[in-house]
Amino acid sequence: MRRALIGPAFRSPRGKRVPRPRMARMSFTATLATLLATLALGLSACALTTTPSSPTPTATTATATPTTGGTLIKVYFSKDPDSLTTYGPVFPVDRVSPSADLKTSALQLLLAGPTVEERAQGYFSELNSILTGPSHCWAPHPVGGPDFTLTMNMKGTTPEQGTVTVTFCRQTRSGGIGTDARITFEINATLKQFSDVTKVVILTVANTCFGDQSGQNACLK
Repeated sequence: MRRALIGPAFRSPRGKRVPRPRMARMSFTATLATLLATLALGLSACALTTTPSSPTPTATTATATPTTGGTLIKVYFSKDPDSLTTYGPVFPVDRVSPSADLKTSALQLLLAGPTVEERAQGYFSELNSILTGPSHCWAPHPVGGPDFTLTMNMKGTTPEQGTVTVTFCRQTRSGGIGTDARITFEINATLKQFSDVTKVVILTVANTCFGDQSGQNACLK
C-alpha cells in the first residue's frame, strides 16, 4: 500500500506521523573557511616545488682560457706576496701564441703583462715598466722597431748550443735588485719551457748583462 505525503511529514497507513528526513547543512562560514584552507595548502605546495635552488659557487682560477686558434704556451709572472720576499717564485698562466715563433711570442706576451683578472689575483710583471725610449733595433723596421731580439744557440756573440740570447732594443731603467731579479726569473722560466732551451742570457741595449751590478758581465762567461 502506498504512503501518502501530507504536509511536512509522511503518514503511515495506520495514521502515525513519521518525521520527514532532513539533509545535513554546512553553514556558509564553515564552507568558506574550508575553501580558504585548501587554497592555502595548494599555494604552499606550489611554492615548494617551484623555488629555484641556489647556484653552486665556482672557484676562480688564474689560468686564462684560450678563445682563438693557435698553440697553447705558458707565460710566467711574479705574484704578490710570494715573489716580493724571495724574488724567485714565478707562476705560469696559459696563453695562445698567434705565430709559429713560440719563443718570441711567449716573451712578447710576458712583456704585455697579466690580464685584469690575473692582476686582481696578484699576478704582475715589471718588465714593461723598465723599458724606455725608442727602439735601437731598426732593421728591418724603419719606423718603431721591436722591444727585443731573440737569438737561438748563441751566448751573446758566441755560438753555444741550447743557449738563447735576449737583447733589449730599448734602454732599461732598473727598479732595483729585486725588480731585476724578478724579471730575470720570469724571462728564464718563460723561455725554458721549450725543450731546446737550456740557458738564457739577457743583455741590455749596450750588450751588457742585465741586472749585473758588478759590471763584470758574468752571464757571458
